[in-house]
Amino acid sequence: QVQLVESGGGLVQAGGSLRLSCAASGNIFSTDPMGWYRQAPGKQRELVASVTQGGITNYADSVKGRFTISRDNAMYTINLQMNSLKPEDAAVYYCYLRRNSRTYWGRGTQVTVSS
Repeated sequence: QVQLVESGGGLVQAGGSLRLSCAASGNIFSTDPMGWYRQAPGKQRELVASVTQGGITNYADSVKGRFTISRDNAMYTINLQMNSLKPEDAAVYYCYLRRNSRTYWGRGTQVTVSS
């Protein structure tokens, strides 16, 4: 019904940048809320950024000013531009989409930041 495919993860040095993308397909609408979670070893899964209908965005305090989420409604794609990366940002990043009170997940993409 819904498929989410992330891309763009990789290994970067602290202070570098990465751009993650998530392409959605299936029974979705451009107004469905979408965003990114991440989970690092020993940590709880946390919401990194989200975008809703009308382009309302939210960010975790730890990434404010460094990460930017954007949405391409026509392409059913969201992006996460990550700048000034820190070792603490290393995690598996998961794209999500919410529809009819159900959350759909991508398989995740690994982000590694070397100090």
